[in-house]
Amino acid sequence: IDKAHNLKVHFLDVGQRDSIFIQLPNGTTSLIDGGNRWDAEFIADYLRMHEIQRIDYLIATHPHADHIGGLPQIIKDFDIGQIYMPKKAATTRVFESLVTEMKNKGLKAIEGKGGMDIVDGDGFNFSIIAPNSTDYKETNDYSIVTKLTYKDISFIFTGDAEKCSENEMLAKGYDLSADILKVGHHGSVYLSYI
Repeated sequence: IDKAHNLKVHFLDVGQRDSIFIQLPNGTTSLIDGGNRWDAEFIADYLRMHEIQRIDYLIATHPHADHIGGLPQIIKDFDIGQIYMPKKAATTRVFESLVTEMKNKGLKAIEGKGGMDIVDGDGFNFSIIAPNSTDYKETNDYSIVTKLTYKDISFIFTGDAEKCSENEMLAKGYDLSADILKVGHHGSVYLSYI
């Protein structure tokens, strides 16, 4: 999006699912979510087309298949740095496959929670602003929400965060201003937005 500043944010077309690839201004990369299982080949091809061999910061926002389905194959096929996940497991085959591929590569997830910096420095900040609790009724509220700020542009990526998590972010006083907002839960009309 912001080529002059060497920041590129790619919203991958995986239908009613999520996958966002970010080329950060310090030369590192991030992948937020990986669509469904059948999106893995498309995502992998897209990354290879951009000559990407390593994902420095892989973020699995929450354990629903339309967000983590393609990640087991991405973990298998690419060099992975850090993995951020919320403290919320699932008993699904796709979640088990994700954990298996992480174990196969000796990777452990960092628990993503509000107030953490993923990268801070070099004139930009990439931080986690949710989740801010550990006990939600809805799995979507466990979604890792990130904010990326670089010079005069900012983004908020919300996973599937719903009203409860949104209210917590407001109550915590996070700066929720952004030029680009990836709305929660694919823009569902049944949810409120930050």
